[in-house]
Amino acid sequence: MVDVEGPTQPAPGNRRSLVAMTDEEVGSFLARPLTMSLATISPGGQPHLAAMWYGFVDGTIGFLTYRGSQKYKNIQRDARVTCMFEDGSRSYEQLRGVVLTGHVAQVSGERMERLAYDITERYQGPLDNAGRQGVRAGLRKRLGFVLEVAHTASWDHAKQEGARGANGHRAS
Repeated sequence: MVDVEGPTQPAPGNRRSLVAMTDEEVGSFLARPLTMSLATISPGGQPHLAAMWYGFVDGTIGFLTYRGSQKYKNIQRDARVTCMFEDGSRSYEQLRGVVLTGHVAQVSGERMERLAYDITERYQGPLDNAGRQGVRAGLRKRLGFVLEVAHTASWDHAKQEGARGANGHRAS
């Protein structure tokens, strides 16, 4: 199960409650190899966005970044982040996504190595021994982080009454 602690459901009566995913739906959605949009806070206070691959370690979402990256510099100053995941739907009625807000904590050693293997295998397929050695060698230049989730928001517009799919038919 994916760890998405924090409130995940909008208040009853809120229009967003009509399209919110359940905790199980959020977990299934995030289990897919999507691209994560990671927002950190730049020195001037503006959002700094980066498209990232992500993985899981001990049920928690994590990512890797290079030691000299702007993301890392931003995280050193302020560990608050927002992560958005969406599935690239081409019609409004089929939009699906999740936003996780919180802060990141650095991981290292065996935990970072497991995160790196998970990320690589999610997007590139199973690793053999040579592949694992390559991943380990690449970790010398990288840092690992996990997201400590404070709030989750989600949407699945196909849940709306009368939503139409890309083919023009109502979603069921």
